[in-house]
Amino acid sequence: MFVSDSRYINCCTCGSVKMADIRVTLKIFKNENETSENLAKFVINSANKAIADRGIFTVGLSGGSAAKYLSEHLPKLETDWTKWRVFFCDERHVPYDDPECTFNFYKTNLFSKVPIPENCIFPDDPSVSVEDAAILYAQKLRSVFGCEKEFPEFDLLLLGMGPDGHTCSLFPGHSLLEEQSRWVAAIADSPKLPSQRITFTFPVLLAARNAVFVACGESKALMVKRVVEGVEDPPLPAARVKPRNGSLVWFLDEDAARLLRKD
Repeated sequence: MFVSDSRYINCCTCGSVKMADIRVTLKIFKNENETSENLAKFVINSANKAIADRGIFTVGLSGGSAAKYLSEHLPKLETDWTKWRVFFCDERHVPYDDPECTFNFYKTNLFSKVPIPENCIFPDDPSVSVEDAAILYAQKLRSVFGCEKEFPEFDLLLLGMGPDGHTCSLFPGHSLLEEQSRWVAAIADSPKLPSQRITFTFPVLLAARNAVFVACGESKALMVKRVVEGVEDPPLPAARVKPRNGSLVWFLDEDAARLLRKD
């Protein structure tokens, strides 16, 4: 249950909720702009700490609102972009110039505004089949993380949540929810168009040092409640994100958080 009902301190209520066997940090801000600004600061702080500790920052990006928020605010902040290694938690298997391409959105709206080397960004390869693209993407991951660990340990995964509770391209009821060995999987029958995608699997999400969700707006409130309070069986895909040795943080505005219990 949500354990803090204090009023805003620096425009933020910070609380925690017990989600099965892990504790989740909730950062709740008054509106979408404050939420997005503070998300960007959290990302930069995470990056700078990882660079100081390990020499590089490994991050998985998602599309949707998170892409818009990060593209707006990250260029204003200070970090060593040459130390970033940027992957995509999932990607629609479409040409780079397709408006559905997540990489293209970031290329246009973020990467063009910051001094990040092209060889530090790892997009999908739309020139091959979706099955081969997933294999190639796993190889890209191994080129950074090596092969000695069972799964890559990202410094930060920035995740979205769909109206059906999906995250990445892991959809309710889909067989990929049970994948336990591959790092990256192809999906050719996505219930959300476009139907062909590649996606990180749950073992990769669970191995992250930090996983972050962001949700704003009243339309997200019911799904936020269902995922954060996590009472459903089987759990929704987004509710299954529980890093084994890392942290889980939700950035919410008041509207998205309005249905969460405060007792």
